[in-house]
Amino acid sequence: MDEVTSTETSPSSNQEVPNDESSLWQYVTKVEKPAGASVKSGGNTYFKCNYCGVVYMGSYSRVKAHLLKIPNKGIKPCPKVTPSHRLEMQQMYDKVENDKLERERRSQIPLPPPPPGRGPIPISQFRRHERSDSTNPIDGKRRKVAVNNTLEKAYQNNARHELDSTIARMFYTAGLPFNFARNPYYRNSYAYAATHSIPGYVPPGYNALRTTLLQKERAHVEGLLKPIKDFWLENGVCIVSDGWSDPQRRPLINIMAVSDGGPVFIKAIDGSGEFKDKHYIAGVLKDAIKEIGHEKVVQVITDNASVMKAAGSLIETKNTEKNEVTYEECSWITRIGDDASFIRVFIMNHSMRLAMFNEFCPLKLLQVADTRFASVVVMLKRLKLIKRCLQAMAISDQWASYREDDVGKAQKVKDLILSDLWWDNVDYILEFTAPIYDMLRMADTDKPCLHLMYEMWDSMIEKVKAVIYRHEGLADDQHCLFWSVVYDILIDRWTKNCTPLHCLAHSLNPKYYSIEWLSENPKRVAPHRDYEISMERSKCLDRYFEDGNELSVVKFEFAAFSGGRFPSPAALTDRWILQPLVW
Repeated sequence: MDEVTSTETSPSSNQEVPNDESSLWQYVTKVEKPAGASVKSGGNTYFKCNYCGVVYMGSYSRVKAHLLKIPNKGIKPCPKVTPSHRLEMQQMYDKVENDKLERERRSQIPLPPPPPGRGPIPISQFRRHERSDSTNPIDGKRRKVAVNNTLEKAYQNNARHELDSTIARMFYTAGLPFNFARNPYYRNSYAYAATHSIPGYVPPGYNALRTTLLQKERAHVEGLLKPIKDFWLENGVCIVSDGWSDPQRRPLINIMAVSDGGPVFIKAIDGSGEFKDKHYIAGVLKDAIKEIGHEKVVQVITDNASVMKAAGSLIETKNTEKNEVTYEECSWITRIGDDASFIRVFIMNHSMRLAMFNEFCPLKLLQVADTRFASVVVMLKRLKLIKRCLQAMAISDQWASYREDDVGKAQKVKDLILSDLWWDNVDYILEFTAPIYDMLRMADTDKPCLHLMYEMWDSMIEKVKAVIYRHEGLADDQHCLFWSVVYDILIDRWTKNCTPLHCLAHSLNPKYYSIEWLSENPKRVAPHRDYEISMERSKCLDRYFEDGNELSVVKFEFAAFSGGRFPSPAALTDRWILQPLVW
């Protein structure tokens, strides 16, 4: 590497125009990463010293440390800088820093003055000092002023006000949301500083927050998660993934690991520009399994809202050749959903109608995204909740007196809101979809529910049937075409989501062998007597235990478990009371 041997003349040729706040750049030359150069670590910008000719990698702080010969900064001081050059550069640097501080001082807006008055003085102290033996009103006034000044100093009201104003200024100038003030760590940090004397303390700066402190926090969190991750190897873990859109409308895929220790976020994948078909999703899940360890993963759940797609199939039925019967039976549900959307859009897109609505109703109309599960059901629930407010608005003088171009649409909205038949259909939809919705809410928790899924599906189907038959006024042995369509949709969705693991987990739950559970419904049978469950359980066991001897032992133990042959008689009664893991 060529070296510059200038003595008294400052070499400053062939470099960029220096910034007013980084004047020392003129004594170095920014270069590309040279091949075979003696490069030191410390940044992502390469510069060549115009004095010694050595190429370094680093930011402006390293340029300053190199030229001004500041020790312990991770860079070698320049041996070719003479004392006169160093003094010249130091004076230039100091002048720039002083000018910068002066500009900051001039640009600062003074804080608002403290409010007049004595501030938060306790009433007891105020009354105690107010009493005086002197009858001279002037002496009493002077004594009050002296007492008030003493209390002001004791409670530091001016200091409190200045600190409050400084914190508020930080929020306003940085654009911080006011909700940040509710962050417990924000409040705890100021409380800690107020109760501990730390002379000369300076809050962490930009570099410390993004490097050392961030690394320490990550290492600490990793240490807290280690017991949970160690637990995965023993009992296994489920990978859960779901897609959503962030405020920038980027399609993101979340990957989480769920076990008895709790959920752990793994990563979020940006799917922008990707065709998210089954091959892409399979690749994402394979990478997640590889990252966690295939020996730990026992189940992969790709969509926690898949249950509600059964209800969505009913509401969003389209007329095609293959589902002509389904469309004929369920098209009324689609019309009710479209009407509800029409009411919401009409009110929210007309400022005067929206003003009327806000006057009559304390609640707001929900604008539920189509990507959310059961979006139509959620919208119908809100309309049912504000039914009386909508009807009061539609029959009010304000609604009748307001005239607009789309009179036909306004009349249609009014007719729908005041139609008892339309609201009866809304009630019916909410009633027979309630078991599906409730089941999803139960399954969409952090609690382990794999061993409950099969029974939850079976109970949900029975509840939906009971609602439909009760509404139609039919007996259980009578045929209902609408129920047949709904049943086919539910069974089709269950067939797509049911796995042998669900059946195995159902078979290993002692609750489903108890007399109490079996007697709740005469149609119930124990899992080992159900043909479908037994076949799926056998598939799962065959995949888990490839060794024939181990498989025989497992089947023998399951036979003893399902037959109720336990050393302790209390184990039979505890099957209904205790949770499976506790039992």
